Amino acid sequence: MRSVISVLLVMACFAIQTVFASDDVAGGDMLAWTELPPLPDELGVAGPFAGVHNDALIVAGGANFPQPVWDNKKVWQDRIHVLTKTGDGYVWRDGGTLARPIAYGAAVSTPDGIVCMGGNHAEETFDKVILLRWDASTGQVTVTDYPPLPKPCAYGAAALVGNVIYLAGGQSGASLETAMTNFWSLDLSRKGQPGEFVWRELTPWPGPSRALNLTVPQHNGYNDCVYVMSGRRQGGPSVEDVAFLKDVWEYTPATGHWRKRADVPRCVMAGTGIDSGQSHIFVLGGADGSLFFKGNELRNDHPGFPRQSLAYHTITDTWTDAGAIPRNHVTTIAVEWDGAIIIPSGEVRPRVRSPKVWSVKPIVSSRDFGIVNYIVLFGYLLAMVGVGVYFTKKNRNTDDFFRGGKQIPWWAAGCSIFATMLSSLTFTGIPSKAFAQDWVYAVGNMMIPVVAVVAVFVAMPFYRRIDATSAYEYLERRFSRPVRLFGSASFTLFHIFRMGVVMSLTGLALAVATPLTPAQSVLLMGVLSIIYCTMGGIEAVIWTDTIQTFVLMGGGLLAIGFLIAGVDGGVKGFLSSAADADKFAIANLHWDVTSAQIALWVIVVGAIAQNISSYTADQAVVQRYMTTADQKLAARSIWTNAILTLPATLLFFGIGTALFAFYRSHPDKLDPTITTDQIFPLFIAREMPIGLAGLIVAAVFAAAQSTVSTSMNSTATAIVTDFMRPYNACKSEAGYLKAARFWTFLIGVVGTLFGLVFVNPDIKSLFDTFIKVIGLFMGVLGGLFVLGALTRRANAAGAMVGAIVGAGVMFCLWKFTSINGYLYTASGICTCVVIGWVASLAWERPTNDLTGLTIYTLHRPSGASEPEGD
Repeated sequence: MRSVISVLLVMACFAIQTVFASDDVAGGDMLAWTELPPLPDELGVAGPFAGVHNDALIVAGGANFPQPVWDNKKVWQDRIHVLTKTGDGYVWRDGGTLARPIAYGAAVSTPDGIVCMGGNHAEETFDKVILLRWDASTGQVTVTDYPPLPKPCAYGAAALVGNVIYLAGGQSGASLETAMTNFWSLDLSRKGQPGEFVWRELTPWPGPSRALNLTVPQHNGYNDCVYVMSGRRQGGPSVEDVAFLKDVWEYTPATGHWRKRADVPRCVMAGTGIDSGQSHIFVLGGADGSLFFKGNELRNDHPGFPRQSLAYHTITDTWTDAGAIPRNHVTTIAVEWDGAIIIPSGEVRPRVRSPKVWSVKPIVSSRDFGIVNYIVLFGYLLAMVGVGVYFTKKNRNTDDFFRGGKQIPWWAAGCSIFATMLSSLTFTGIPSKAFAQDWVYAVGNMMIPVVAVVAVFVAMPFYRRIDATSAYEYLERRFSRPVRLFGSASFTLFHIFRMGVVMSLTGLALAVATPLTPAQSVLLMGVLSIIYCTMGGIEAVIWTDTIQTFVLMGGGLLAIGFLIAGVDGGVKGFLSSAADADKFAIANLHWDVTSAQIALWVIVVGAIAQNISSYTADQAVVQRYMTTADQKLAARSIWTNAILTLPATLLFFGIGTALFAFYRSHPDKLDPTITTDQIFPLFIAREMPIGLAGLIVAAVFAAAQSTVSTSMNSTATAIVTDFMRPYNACKSEAGYLKAARFWTFLIGVVGTLFGLVFVNPDIKSLFDTFIKVIGLFMGVLGGLFVLGALTRRANAAGAMVGAIVGAGVMFCLWKFTSINGYLYTASGICTCVVIGWVASLAWERPTNDLTGLTIYTLHRPSGASEPEGD
């Protein structure tokens, strides 16, 4: 006990020290600007091709005016400059020359090199496309021809989405009157395919033609999209009839549809735009047109272009100031390099270029979590350990450790099922999903009460009848011991991975709410869960789950109250903002199994399959059926979980929608450095009062620990019951109890290590990732139980064939298709059942007594004859 307290105190002190060592970021700017070595051309250039290849920045071509700029004509350049890294900084290298002087083309960086499109010089606009590649070993830039554009184009802009380049806008000649509504694509994956590797003309945006526009890729919560912004066009016959555009259009490649979005606050023609994080676009320069016709009049007194950056958030469709900029560079291309946004050279006022190269990084802001919040958080975590200590002496044998002596109150068992199925991914993943999308996934949770009927009247009676400690005892009685071991081993692997996924994704989410790193959060969750779960067994798990249920729901209610109060217009503003954005949508009526806007039938089928697997084949749930005194009380626990699911669904999807309304009212409070899954922790950290923030963070920890501790205990149960007892591995009940604690501890350690390995900040959605993990493992397990319960003809050999083929199908769906992960479990069940039944026909009918093991024999007296067929 002393060692336990020592570990906790050390971790608490380390966390608190981390808090006080952190520094707050002052000011409202989102970006930090620093200078890199300037371009070797002291005049600088406008309109260069720019990009990154082989970890080097390439700036090629461009145009400038010799000094004095107002007395000389524009000169196009052909030089290629390459900025490479050295041990202590950067150095510019000579990359040779282009085939001709050229400027004002579009460029995107790809793994194969920089694709440079179109451009012009004084006499001609080009349709030529080339690929620039930097060879560090030779210090040379190589040039490769690519398919030409459908027509000449300059002053356009391009974006890369996946393997496809999209080029939008531009003008086909020297005059603005030739501005186009062109929208072309080049699929790089078709390179080397004659007749296929060509530019395709796509449906253009529904708005006016334009040149000097911005074209930027970003995710909109559903799909990767292309955004066409601003620009200018000739609005009439007079030279001064120039239209300065502020409109924004969103194109979704997955559907081929355009959508009008919120206008830019001001015209940002010829500006630099780039995607940042998972849902932000930064506009780091651009001309607003206010002094467009006064260049000759002002000349050297021209103040330059507006020195204010902008940030656009694709999910909330809002714009906000991103802070002041040292100098507004237009007609250049912003690129991402080495974790920063690079703005190479460009025009800073009419006829004047700058050789400066800027490195721009989003500011990672922080806020002290505070001693009060830490007292609340660690007070709660210590209380959970105390529960484990309390139940340590009550575990006299494995029946106590695994089933609580069958003395658990039905309502506590129901809360435990609820907390286990909820998990921290519900607490953070569902709000972020509703924030980014809508309520479509809520329909899946509504299937839990439907499946509860199957659990109460079919699954649970099977287990109570055979007095199962492990769910996989049923598989041995129905099929054979090898099938039992296969099922138990699959479950064990699933829950080890599940622990790792839950802890790692929760750690990533909490990184924005506390100064703890994701790794520190994983260690904290893992260590505390190991302590109280190893000491207290299933009783400690169930009672902590029960406490955590109230903490989860209470924390969620507090959060949604603060969220709605912070929305402009309160409750009315919340409802109108969400309704205007169609955030309450609950059904997508289509048949596409790959769409990010998941179809209603996919949700219904997938949710029913997932819950059938969980409530029939998941030891973590089935184990709760056996902790109450009798079957009637076990049924009550299942119904308790089903009923709790309904208000929880409304609460957590409501939190997501409230987050959308709150940040639509306050876009300046969004942090471009976070992931979408960190949106709720962001609100907790920045907007919740001290003390309450600690409580809600404790609720997130609670949700993770309920899942992790359940996985530890149920996996240890499966190992001891399925792999040790049948072979008399221990000589006494005391030996099995020690083995149970040993396996609980070991599984906890392994799961925590997986959590550290799985930490990946690039994951777009915790919820989607978790759904895929469930589907990959639980489909086959659910299939085995369905096969056993619904058929009399299926035998052990057929069941094994079905399970193996089902596992292969699940792997192929994940690896080689884009089918929505929500269908994985249903696919696994169907494959296992169909293949298992057909394969069983190749062997004899099962000869073992099936009394109580199928739905046809559940109430048949033992020894009664079995009818033919199924």
